[in-house]
Amino acid sequence: MTESTVQSFTGAVIDNVERVIVGKRRTIELLMVALLCQGHVLIEDVPGVGKTMLARSIAISLGGIFKRLQCTPDLLPNDVTGVNIFNQQTSQFEFRPGPIFVNVLLADEINRATPRTQSALLEAMSEAQVSVDGVSRTLPEPFLVLATQNPIEYEGTFPLPEAQLDRFLMRLSVGYPSPADELILMTNLRREHPISHLQQVADVNQLPALQSQVWEVHVDQSLQEYIVQLVTATRSNPDLALGASPRASLALYKTAQAFAAINGRDHVLPDDIKYLVPYTMAHRLIIKPEAELRNRTSKGILDDILANTPLDIGKLA
Repeated sequence: MTESTVQSFTGAVIDNVERVIVGKRRTIELLMVALLCQGHVLIEDVPGVGKTMLARSIAISLGGIFKRLQCTPDLLPNDVTGVNIFNQQTSQFEFRPGPIFVNVLLADEINRATPRTQSALLEAMSEAQVSVDGVSRTLPEPFLVLATQNPIEYEGTFPLPEAQLDRFLMRLSVGYPSPADELILMTNLRREHPISHLQQVADVNQLPALQSQVWEVHVDQSLQEYIVQLVTATRSNPDLALGASPRASLALYKTAQAFAAINGRDHVLPDDIKYLVPYTMAHRLIIKPEAELRNRTSKGILDDILANTPLDIGKLA
């Protein structure tokens, strides 16, 4: 198993998904990074940009099981994890698994679910298992949660607590297509949706081996120190009420390894880390109210930190 194996596996999936999601290769690539890192992704974007189609396309390409969970205020934790039902014929309780027992789960509009239901996802996202009536059950491998929320409409929502936001490896945005890509979309959708013809191009059962291979990608000691410096800088920034946790350091480290492997390299470059900083760290920061009044954003703060945190290039030589 080599980095070229990771590159060929992910490249086949990315190319296949691009048949449905036009012009968003970088976003698809980042989702493959999350899969290789056994992480979960929060997609924050407006309706209609293809979030559901993106999740379905990845599941189909991998030959995995996909389910969509529409989060609403009346959704209960058992609606997510499953429930024990009494079977009168056998006089025993039988477990009926919930939608979380899949390879790819789309938790649509997660911030519309109550905090109690949101917390039902925490154990699954952290430990790849769920506990129902005192019994823990392991989830399938791989297991990826793609949670979405609308950044514009907040009426009737329950904002995700910091502890749950920190569980997401990355926060992404699909974004509107370019005019040229939108014309292609209109042409592709003229008769039927291209996802109806999408075929499996990779074996989902190969992912555990690829995930182990990613850990072998070399990260120079100077780059490890650079990651720690970037994360530490958020904790002393005057515009932030809460900086990034140690989980952010590990997220940046792991995603950099996966990103390098996807690009066919056995080592991480400084540019890999700089590219991944906003996706792995921005959602973990809390901006002070007075800084928000000055229109400070987490991305702007991270840009300043990147500009002011030197990397000792000499150690890489």
